[in-house]
Amino acid sequence: MGNRTPLFDAHRAAGAKIVDFGGWDMPLHYGSQLEEHHAVRRDAGVFDVSHMTVIDVSGPAAVSFLRHCLANDVARLDEKGRALYAVLLNASAGIVDDLIVYRRNGDFRLVVNAGTREAVLANINSHAAAFDVSVVHRGELAMLAVQGPGAVERVVGICGLTGIDALAPFSMLERDDWMIARTGYTGEDGVELILPDDAIAGVWSDLLAAGVAPAGLAARDTLRLEAGLNLYGQDMDAKTHPLEANLGWTIAWRPETRDFVGREALTAIREAGSRWKLTGVVLEGRGIMRHGYRVITEAGEGTVTSGIFSPTLGYSVALARVPRAAAGACEVEIRGKHWSARLVRPPFVRHGVRVHK
Repeated sequence: MGNRTPLFDAHRAAGAKIVDFGGWDMPLHYGSQLEEHHAVRRDAGVFDVSHMTVIDVSGPAAVSFLRHCLANDVARLDEKGRALYAVLLNASAGIVDDLIVYRRNGDFRLVVNAGTREAVLANINSHAAAFDVSVVHRGELAMLAVQGPGAVERVVGICGLTGIDALAPFSMLERDDWMIARTGYTGEDGVELILPDDAIAGVWSDLLAAGVAPAGLAARDTLRLEAGLNLYGQDMDAKTHPLEANLGWTIAWRPETRDFVGREALTAIREAGSRWKLTGVVLEGRGIMRHGYRVITEAGEGTVTSGIFSPTLGYSVALARVPRAAAGACEVEIRGKHWSARLVRPPFVRHGVRVHK
């Protein structure tokens, strides 16, 4: 038996197929991955993401500490309620994790992937001794992601909290021990709710009663890949750096005096020129690209990091790590056969509409 979120029994009652996901017993789907995917694109779906890690960082040196640990710069969060996407690097510029940082009233909250919990805590705690900070894993908190064009209206309707519909992207508000953020992972509108684990079952039940569809890991994967968003452990890991993971935009190079972890190694990579890049691939046929499939370009070979059949588009799309100079037409090897494809700039879908060219 793996770790279980406070909603495990509710998932069983809803008919979920439970699978192991990084040591957690999580719902893969509730009967139809496609229906759950379309529910999020067309109306609203809710994901239990309570397995993710919430870490609070406080203390007089919290800003300096996070400016040292993260490649993005939390000094950009110049007011309470703003959020920032960032990567945590090791000394060789490998990606320990990607995460979101929220600026609260005098402190910060980090939301970290479940599978990297121990590595992240070990990494940041190794630096914390040099700063006047407190690092606290908030294991008593649970988390829901409510996504889709009808998501915000449903959440406002059941929570009765003012201000949710006025939240800008990558911002949040707090009411008592609730935190509501607009930092989704599907390419749709929506919010994330972080609240005490003993309150989550009631909110889940209210959302389902309001017509929000329960959605599992399978739909979450097709939605995030249509949106061109990376998955840790597939599209990036501790052996890849941000410049070859389409995450160069998350690096705050200025001011040059900020000495964040991995900066020296990453600077050398930038000056030498990264050999690889992460880009989108669209298949021109009825096959389905999967992780590990070979990509053949005029500039050399690469590899599919994540691939799916896109329910929204009706054909296969993927992210692939290919030589930096690769562009245009390519081929993908699927079960020994070469399929025509082309390299495109992700995302593939935004707000239910094709956006790739």
